[in-house]
Amino acid sequence: MAQIENTANVRKGKSFSHNKNQITRIDMTPMVDLGFLLITFFVFTTTMSTPKATDLFMPSDKPVPIPSELPNSLALSLILDDNNKVYYYNGSFNEAASENKVYETNYSLYEGIGKVIRQKQKEIDVSGKFTDGRKGLMLLIKPTSKSDYKNVIDALDEVVINDVRKYAIVEPANEEISYIRSKKRSGF
Repeated sequence: MAQIENTANVRKGKSFSHNKNQITRIDMTPMVDLGFLLITFFVFTTTMSTPKATDLFMPSDKPVPIPSELPNSLALSLILDDNNKVYYYNGSFNEAASENKVYETNYSLYEGIGKVIRQKQKEIDVSGKFTDGRKGLMLLIKPTSKSDYKNVIDALDEVVINDVRKYAIVEPANEEISYIRSKKRSGF
């Protein structure tokens, strides 16, 4: 609280009442309390909100046994290219290329790679061939040298959003890159 104290001007033992000085004294205790409360609040809120990042699991250096054959109906490959274009196919590339079943999409919210992943998961569920169902989907993300880092992160976001349990980031084969380049020249 603020207080005003009246003090008399004392000279040589005499007090003069007409020259009274008023001293204002402000109690800073509430202000200091408030300052410490604000500091405490900001310390707690900054330590409690930690940034979240996607886990990246690197392969071990141990020799890997020969993997079991992945059925073509569980494989979905995404080839990330420049200009935010994504090419995708199901199963093996040779079959998809020979049957002209390499398609183009983008990163849009409703019509992009998220929709492609959800359709593939639905096909796996409807087929009823696999005990794991949609969790058996193997998504192969293949960024080309012309794709951006942002494109890879967007693809990984779709992996998390659509709950894809098995995925890998691999280099695209030379056949895939040359096929896409030839289709781009011919007006895919």
